[in-house]
Amino acid sequence: MTSDAASIQARLIRDLEPVVAVELERHLGVQKNWYPHEYVPWSEGRDFAGPLNGDAWEAKDSRLTPVAQDSLVLNLLTEDNLPSYHTEIAISMGRDGAWGNWIERWTAEEARHGIAIRDYLMATRGVNPYELEDLRMAHMSLGYQTPYENDMLHTIAYVTFQELATRISHRNTGKISDDPIAENMMQRISLDENLHMLFYRNTLGAALDLEPNATMRAITDVVTNFDMPGANMPGFSRKAVQIALAGIYDMQLHLDEVIAPILRAWKVFERTDLSGDGLKARDELSAFLRKTGDVAGRFNEKREVYFERLIARGQEPLRIIK
Repeated sequence: MTSDAASIQARLIRDLEPVVAVELERHLGVQKNWYPHEYVPWSEGRDFAGPLNGDAWEAKDSRLTPVAQDSLVLNLLTEDNLPSYHTEIAISMGRDGAWGNWIERWTAEEARHGIAIRDYLMATRGVNPYELEDLRMAHMSLGYQTPYENDMLHTIAYVTFQELATRISHRNTGKISDDPIAENMMQRISLDENLHMLFYRNTLGAALDLEPNATMRAITDVVTNFDMPGANMPGFSRKAVQIALAGIYDMQLHLDEVIAPILRAWKVFERTDLSGDGLKARDELSAFLRKTGDVAGRFNEKREVYFERLIARGQEPLRIIK
């Protein structure tokens, strides 16, 4: 980070403090506490093989389809890395005043998500518990480090898009699970993610008004290099392909339901206060969106051909019905 960028960041952290305080108060006023244990069918649980001499897990124990299992595991492992996310956000924003109060509250709320999903999977024997724990250890041992170290603008831009992306992934995972209990649980979790997105979106919107050019650059950098925080986990690519094929989360969804509504809320393409690198960044963003829209269209076409072949062979493809 250049000295000019560092100066802008320091000034914004100070000037945005009242905004953060207002957003935190608004969040606490609309957020409703909930309890993970209420969403788990504990009566279905039984002991596993091991010290308690329970029953070994078998694939037939799970009522979930393979793609629903993959998506739930991916979502859970992403939630598991919360300690790393907390660290990265605290480093970039600081833990003083309203910023610190928000970070601690956000972390406490996010922790519920992993608790609920893991308890559901264990109680229902939804996935192989040994594979899940091995994946958790491998993923958390890698940790997570943002490419935008000590950079508040890039970090808030990233978590704004990431929270909405997670909300949609959770929501659609619940839909495709074909289990009302899982769907209800994932819907409850996705409500949290949406509220978190609103906090970050509104905070960055204020930054865009205060420092439009630097904030526009951060937005473009994040959108054009976006990866979900679980992208480094073992087996991510294979799971991501299956999840995209099923329509749980794909590039078209990312463009239409994540990128587009957030950019509209910030009025990115209507702003008249950009100059220099800010204008350049917006032009880069516009070109990227056009190119990515073409890529998403080609993927959609190939997916439909793939589905037609499955149907011709008498196989019904598992997918979200739009």
